[in-house]
Amino acid sequence: MIDAPAGGHYLRRVAADATQLQADLARLFKRTGAGIKFDLGPITALLHRLGDPQRAFAPLHVAGTNGKGSTCALIESVLRAAGHRTALYTSPHLVRFNERIRVGGAPIHDVELADLFREIEKADQRLAAETGGREMTFFEFTTALAFEYFRREGVQIAVLETGMGGRLDATNVVTPLLAIITRLDLEHTAFLGRTLPEIATEKAGIIKPGRPVLCGAMPEEARAVIRRTAHERGARFIAVEEAATVTRIRQNWDGQKVKIETANAAYPPVVLPLLGAHQLENIALAVAALELVRDLSPFGWDEAQLVAGLQRVNWPGRCQVLERTPPTLLDVAHNPNGAAALATALHELAGQQPVGLVCGLLSDKDAVGFFRALASRVKKIWAVPLPGERNMPEADLRAAIRAAGLAADYLPLEAARAAARAWAVQEHGVVCLAGSLVLAGEVLRQCR
Repeated sequence: MIDAPAGGHYLRRVAADATQLQADLARLFKRTGAGIKFDLGPITALLHRLGDPQRAFAPLHVAGTNGKGSTCALIESVLRAAGHRTALYTSPHLVRFNERIRVGGAPIHDVELADLFREIEKADQRLAAETGGREMTFFEFTTALAFEYFRREGVQIAVLETGMGGRLDATNVVTPLLAIITRLDLEHTAFLGRTLPEIATEKAGIIKPGRPVLCGAMPEEARAVIRRTAHERGARFIAVEEAATVTRIRQNWDGQKVKIETANAAYPPVVLPLLGAHQLENIALAVAALELVRDLSPFGWDEAQLVAGLQRVNWPGRCQVLERTPPTLLDVAHNPNGAAALATALHELAGQQPVGLVCGLLSDKDAVGFFRALASRVKKIWAVPLPGERNMPEADLRAAIRAAGLAADYLPLEAARAAARAWAVQEHGVVCLAGSLVLAGEVLRQCR
């Protein structure tokens, strides 16, 4: 037990660090205004100045458009259940910045984050002052901080999600045990290209010579690019459907029971807390990746650990049930592909019940495609503003909704949620909140 003086000193330290950390993070978020810089030179130099922490652990590298976060979470949960010292690096966060950087399933603590922040910032400032130097972007800085934290925490194996693209993403300084590429869709076209083959080229940039790549379900024009890149780099190409299949036994609001079969094994049924048919693809990718990890490295696991890890996975905002009466679902779908997957999940879960949608989108999203994908399942819409400069203006949001053949009320989030709940009670319907990770974060803050 800490005695009173030591305890008081510790609490004062925590309070001081929390105050300082808010100022630190505010400075970090200002870096987003500098835009995105696709150049691995600065992050490589910063990591080298720190002693190359990315070499202290075995990485798994995951790129894609939809499902990459869920796939990362599933893989890490199983490896952690198997007793390995794991790390998970994902983006963006929903509620707190700390969520991006996890060791052993736990987000980085504020005290550790504050200490590391100041150290990384000093190294960054020294490099920026050199001839030709520049300040790290938000994501470069965060990536360096995460990798240094993983080293200090003695991480054995880290699951890393790319931020954008892959080829020039700040995470692409690692040589992974294997690369995983999830389903692709048109996204960030101003940076990654305007066609699926162009986007696939950027995603395929995470493939390293001699290291296998596991490829998710996607159009053949995209997969062909990944297959060709793998061949050019002497990397084994594995199509997920040839490595693992997942079939649903049943699904309800509590989860879905699935059967998993691979070329090597038929596993016991698993009750997964993540809902939706799209998660079957992610489970197949995760299990196929885990079998490859077991074959390629010392990070083994057994059948019981696989089942336990899958059943315990926690990944908020992905078809997350917030309330049962009326049924209320929160999802981060924000593009046409994600909206189509959400529409399928709503059809499976809600049946003939009417669905009311509370939605907000960022200005760079394909809003018309998003609403058209959901139009067949949605009876009522409440559009809401999102915090920040990237919020889609009301007029643009209404125009996209009209283009999809729908109409909407426009209200602040809290009022929209209350109106949607009252409507669902009266109509015996279902409430769905979707459109942006920013929206999901705001909803989860209100639920705390």
